[in-house]
Amino acid sequence: MKAVLFDLDGTLLPMDQDQFTGAYFKGIAAHLAPYGYDPKQLIDGIWTGTMAMIKNPGEQTNEAVFWQTFASIFGEHVREDEPRFAEFYRTGFQKVREICGFDTRAAEIIRWLKARGVRVALATNPIFPSIATESRIRWAGLEPEDFELYTTYENINSCKPNPAYYREILARMGLKAEDCVMVGNDVGDDMVAKDLGMQVFLLTDCLINRKNDDISVYPQGGFDELRAFLAEQIG
Repeated sequence: MKAVLFDLDGTLLPMDQDQFTGAYFKGIAAHLAPYGYDPKQLIDGIWTGTMAMIKNPGEQTNEAVFWQTFASIFGEHVREDEPRFAEFYRTGFQKVREICGFDTRAAEIIRWLKARGVRVALATNPIFPSIATESRIRWAGLEPEDFELYTTYENINSCKPNPAYYREILARMGLKAEDCVMVGNDVGDDMVAKDLGMQVFLLTDCLINRKNDDISVYPQGGFDELRAFLAEQIG
């Protein structure tokens, strides 16, 4: 094993995904309302842009896909509001931290791996700008610099569960799938890495299994079980 890829939301950063999404949308709607955005239309527009990123065929960054989609709904003038979105992530978004959990073992396991020469990347679904992703990394007790690579909507051209997302990471890091372990809490988004030849570990503390798949086929458990699993892979 040469590298471990970690999901963020619900994995390194404990959370209830629905509560997080609700708090996020409430915050961004309140922040942008004074600039003429109807809250429901704004949220619907962000969802539409997000789905466009998830379906990104790979010719443009997720950032470009999002803003093209968003502008097609609200008009090209919305691009002038990008700084207002960024201001939300610097300010109101930070309050969302209150609904997230915290587990010291998340940072401990990253440092434990790096001390043993294992490369570490953050394979979080790149639907957020870097400013939001870097904030969530810090909420988990880590720093962006702890990762060799962390994916954001600016720096990659695909999303989970598209296998192309994982291929992009492998290509950028010069790795083969069989050299890696993918760790995540979302069966649909994270365990798909197994289809490429990666080993996987399903962190079940904040499990997401939308299709009620049989998860008995995956190594799984909490952080203690994860560390034991990785110790076996390191040898």
